[in-house]
Amino acid sequence: MSTITNHMPTAELQALDAAHHMHPFSANGSLAQEGARVITRAKGVYLTDSEGEEILDAMAGLWCVNIGYGRDELAEVAARQMRELPYYNTFFKTTHVPVIALAAKIAELAPGDLNHVFFAAGGSEANDTNIRLVRTYWAEKGQPDKNIIISRHNAYHGSSVGSASLGGMAGMHAQGGIPIPNIHHINQPNWWAEGGGMSPEEFGLARARELEDAIQELGEDRVAAFIAEPVQGAGGVIVAPDTYWPEIQRICDKYEILLIADEVICGFGRTGNWFGSETVGIKPDIMTIAKGLSSGYAPIGGSIVTDEIAEVIGGTEFNHGYTYSGHPVAAAVALENLRILEEEKIVDHVRDVAAPYLKEKWEALADHPLVGEAKIVGMMASIALTPDKNSRAKFASEPGTIGYICRDRCFANNLIMRHVGDRMIISPPLVLTPAEIDEMFVRIYKSLDEAQAEIIEQGLMKAAA
Repeated sequence: MSTITNHMPTAELQALDAAHHMHPFSANGSLAQEGARVITRAKGVYLTDSEGEEILDAMAGLWCVNIGYGRDELAEVAARQMRELPYYNTFFKTTHVPVIALAAKIAELAPGDLNHVFFAAGGSEANDTNIRLVRTYWAEKGQPDKNIIISRHNAYHGSSVGSASLGGMAGMHAQGGIPIPNIHHINQPNWWAEGGGMSPEEFGLARARELEDAIQELGEDRVAAFIAEPVQGAGGVIVAPDTYWPEIQRICDKYEILLIADEVICGFGRTGNWFGSETVGIKPDIMTIAKGLSSGYAPIGGSIVTDEIAEVIGGTEFNHGYTYSGHPVAAAVALENLRILEEEKIVDHVRDVAAPYLKEKWEALADHPLVGEAKIVGMMASIALTPDKNSRAKFASEPGTIGYICRDRCFANNLIMRHVGDRMIISPPLVLTPAEIDEMFVRIYKSLDEAQAEIIEQGLMKAAA
């Protein structure tokens, strides 16, 4: 049996990685020169690298390790399922026990009449499924031209051609011939960066009403759906003003367009409820799920749809699916993950213990000289870095320069905290304790202080004109 416990020296691992491994969202040439950090094991909220450094993972991997690392129960379930039924597909009028049990459990947890799940191997695949679902739905209802999906600039819905088209990331749209046709984007509800002189309440309504304007411009008979994250995650943990979501729901209801909530990050406890849709008070027709569904222990995602959508789609042969749709091992792992979330009352821990304590300490970051806005919902939070918090000024340097400096200081202090432009974001495991939150903030303040000193030393503490 191969082992990774006694591994090669770090430099040799880095050289092998550079020679053969192409990293996602990376300039692989410069990464090869720098050398990737090699993670070898993890437990709870901490990672250990090949040099033996213990790192506090305030990003839960990629927003996904909700129950924390090192839960043997999930390893045991995976091993047992691999021995019993390692794989079978769900094509050809066939199913298996793990996918049946998981679909039923998700239907039990999901709000309203979201009772049906189409499985995928991750969030990107699930959002590709959603494009096909909504267009097939309207075609089956006799409206094949009702096929435009509206999304938001700076949204993230995946990195496949379809899901990246749904997303509104300019850097992604600059490569690979996307977006595909009939995807339309409106502006995001980012008051700090784009609110101007409006109050947050005014701005929230104005940005929501851009959806109505787009529907009227494109034609009510052409618009099929609106897709959005309850809280924009990869876009920088952008929390919409309180006026935004009720207005979005009103508009979707008025014009009879499907509302798709991308719950890939927000789902399974991240916001203090099982789903972010419950936190922001919306009633989606489709929910995209992944990440926290298995806490990242196995690749799985899906689209949860209402009874009505399932009935319409069920009236035809839906020519869509993936080799790993409802993979038995991934389904068994996800089911065990949901059991742990439920029986250990981890969502309650978020709502009643971790999130309130984190919120108190996080919002105090706004007093730091480098920090303007400090936003938080449940266990996902962001700070906007600024040279002048009174004017909400941006830095004169290229966007992301300051965030990159701050991120590097975090890494140096063994804290995984991500930058999106000049915002810093966290999304820690949901099992984070108050004592671990205290330790995290020791590292956060140290990193912010060091970043501020470096920014001043480089003459970068200047506001854009």
